[in-house]
Amino acid sequence: MRYPADRPAAPSLGTVPADPYPWPFGGALELERTALLLIDWQHDFCGPGGYVDAMGYDIALTRRGIEPTRDLLALWRELGLPIVHTREGHKPDLSDCPPNKLWRSRRVGAGIGDSGPCGRVLVRGEPGWEIVPELAPVAGEAVIDKATKGAFSQTDLELVLRNRGIQNLVFTGITTDVCVHTSLREGNDLGYECLLLEDCTGATEESNHQAAVHMVKMQGGIFGAVARSSVLMDAIQPNHDEGATT
Repeated sequence: MRYPADRPAAPSLGTVPADPYPWPFGGALELERTALLLIDWQHDFCGPGGYVDAMGYDIALTRRGIEPTRDLLALWRELGLPIVHTREGHKPDLSDCPPNKLWRSRRVGAGIGDSGPCGRVLVRGEPGWEIVPELAPVAGEAVIDKATKGAFSQTDLELVLRNRGIQNLVFTGITTDVCVHTSLREGNDLGYECLLLEDCTGATEESNHQAAVHMVKMQGGIFGAVARSSVLMDAIQPNHDEGATT
């Protein structure tokens, strides 16, 4: 999504205060080249009766990033900036589900494809597969469906981003240590400048969330940088206010 025709293109901003370096590394944040990624905000991962809930984890840990993500998403939409949602799920016949993934899920009591309170677990088109209402996509926003943990593997995500001239990726979603981290690492390897928003992510265990956040910042930011959503919004808001009054 580009800026609406009646709104001037966003100028380059300064950097966003982040750890372990001001983000992005190039010294100027170009909003039109910055996409907000919402990774797998699905009922199966953060809703009652879903996949994560069925495994016995506390979904409060995966749900806690919904509110700050909703605030950031609202601002991103108001500014007309690029937004990409992802959903993990498998074909109804499970032909795209690796045998070891299927075996593991059944072993922990949440078999992929099995019937549950939210329909068949992690199957496309089922209620549990849908994105939660608070963060549901609207018309014009890209939605990438994947059968993998990483959002780039076996999808057209990179094509979508390259066609829009995207250079920077802002990551929200669940879970921090699995699908978010895998996607962030993939993006980093492909040359995207990545920012993980620690309050807009969550994991099934707090220790896993903290470890995943720490890993991003290792070795001077081996996978990118980390910030809170309020810091990013504060960096963008002055431009937003100026645009709103002109």
